[in-house]
Amino acid sequence: MDLRKLKTLIDLVAESDIAELEVTEGESKVRIVKSSALPQNQMVMMQPQAIPQYTAPAAAPVAAPAAAPAPAAAAEPTGHIVKSPMVGTFYRSSAPGAAAFVEVGQSVKEGDTLCIIEAMKLLNEIDADKTGTITQILVENGQPVEFGQPLFVIG
Repeated sequence: MDLRKLKTLIDLVAESDIAELEVTEGESKVRIVKSSALPQNQMVMMQPQAIPQYTAPAAAPVAAPAAAPAPAAAAEPTGHIVKSPMVGTFYRSSAPGAAAFVEVGQSVKEGDTLCIIEAMKLLNEIDADKTGTITQILVENGQPVEFGQPLFVIG
């Protein structure tokens, strides 16, 4: 595209209500944008470029991590799982240095406090929703937890 054509296009855009004009001629592409925040006339010329092609990585590295979840599936807790009702920080006791609300092997009744989850500076007590014995505590004190994350197993 020659300079005279470009100058004509720029003048047309400047004199009209058109905010943007894009013209393709052969392999050349010209885009003219009119904006009050930018200089009065802006001309952008783009040349076509080849798109790089990427190949997928070999499948061999995927096989090694696939073996790791198998033992985790075997260690799936059995019993009633108490899950986190919110995102926050898990605490086993009401204050640092205080005794934990529950320990493994302790009997709990429905409604007993199991832990506290701090969310947005609010301390939320998490209560047992089933009567039984705590068989596992799945989260460490002070650890962040996600919504639906298993916290306790009641047998």
